[in-house]
Amino acid sequence: MKVLYFIYHWLFAVPVFLVLTAITAITTSIGSILFSYDFFGYWPPHYWAKLSCWVFLIRVKVVGSENIDKKTSYIFVANHQGAFDIFTIYGFLGHNFKWLMKKSLEKIFLVGAACRNAHHIFVDDSKIAAIKETIAKAEDTLKDGMSLVIFPEGSRSWDGKMIPFKRGAFMLAAEFNRPVVPVTIEGSFHSLPRFGKQVSPGVITLSIHKPIFPGPKGFNTKQLMAQCRADIESALNEENKGESANQRVK
Repeated sequence: MKVLYFIYHWLFAVPVFLVLTAITAITTSIGSILFSYDFFGYWPPHYWAKLSCWVFLIRVKVVGSENIDKKTSYIFVANHQGAFDIFTIYGFLGHNFKWLMKKSLEKIFLVGAACRNAHHIFVDDSKIAAIKETIAKAEDTLKDGMSLVIFPEGSRSWDGKMIPFKRGAFMLAAEFNRPVVPVTIEGSFHSLPRFGKQVSPGVITLSIHKPIFPGPKGFNTKQLMAQCRADIESALNEENKGESANQRVK
């Protein structure tokens, strides 16, 4: 079976994926420029993500979709196990959103331009002015049911366990007093880990936890970060609980 999947993976799945990605990126760019970046920034990638999972024989199980309202703007914070986290959220979260992503991703051929035209938010924390611009864009995005999705770890896990969170996502939540939704992705580390070269078929579980709403005085950033981490960890398998020993973010 491994040999058959190896052949299938490289001779069928990968070429189909690359074609789907190119078509989706071009469609997203053109549609976002000529029509609506909110519509074309979500729906073509949504179906691209679902088809990509199907092509690579990945099944996604969703738990807790009843916890969110499509008309409410949230800040979604998710753990980052592997490359298939992108497909899992795009294809199965069930809520229109914009990514808050690394500035370096803007350089990816076709995909970077598509993300820029779709008004996803690139984070450049090298300059104070750029940080202020990111905050302004985030504030403009969080309205009319549009949400943000952030990986607070900042990069993919090395071993399936979470690395320490960065404070940016939670500072934004405190700044704008928007409800925060912790999201657990379990299984994508097995599907394609950080340094993996071939996708492994299997099941990924997407657990959408109950929103955390700001209190009368807004959010306490440290408490919010701790609560989100605890909620996310609660839906991980035992071997993926705890802090990764391979990378620690200061």
